[in-house]
Amino acid sequence: MAPKAVPPAWLPLLCALLPLLAGHLALWLSVRDGWVPACIPYLDGCTSISRAAREGVGNVVFKVLMLPAAGLQALFWWQARGWLRAHSGRDAVAVAALGVVAAAFLVLYASFLGSEGEVYRLLRRYGITVYFGGTFLALMAVLKRMSRAWRGAPAFRPLQFVAVGMLGLGVASVVASATVADPTARDHWENRLEWQLGLWLTAMFLVFAWAWWRERHRPRLSSS
Repeated sequence: MAPKAVPPAWLPLLCALLPLLAGHLALWLSVRDGWVPACIPYLDGCTSISRAAREGVGNVVFKVLMLPAAGLQALFWWQARGWLRAHSGRDAVAVAALGVVAAAFLVLYASFLGSEGEVYRLLRRYGITVYFGGTFLALMAVLKRMSRAWRGAPAFRPLQFVAVGMLGLGVASVVASATVADPTARDHWENRLEWQLGLWLTAMFLVFAWAWWRERHRPRLSSS
């Protein structure tokens, strides 16, 4: 029987798949309805995630999927806190706090996406920035705890790889903003990196889903 400390794998799996579905479905609907041009945003950078989900049916679908996804992500980080505490013997308050704050700002971002006015634009901008930043910091808090007390965990190396990838994209975004003079080209670079960062977040939650599934289903020696 799986230990109670291991949360269900479906939780991080949904945290991975719902945002992925929301972004791509909103993009497809916005292309279909003529709100954004048809392209591969990961390569072309023709539109941001926000722009793809800002108008029409795409906006509605994005909110319907992303708001529950934010709630699931808050629950995920709370469960991750207990999981780490069970394996390391120490509470992981920072993991839960950073993750829940990030999820709250995702709610803020999704709620005001499509609204007009400078205040709403600021709320959207800070919402997505704090969401990405808070999620990355929550991941770093997980890695810090694992490196001190649980370095042999199967998920440790994959999560390190994800963290390096996310950090690399963050550095690339800063470099592109500082060095690309043409505003259109700069926007395209930032759009590409935003979509790619979304993939790294998906990968992070998938690693947790794999780790929790593996831990709950690994063979256990009989005590008899």
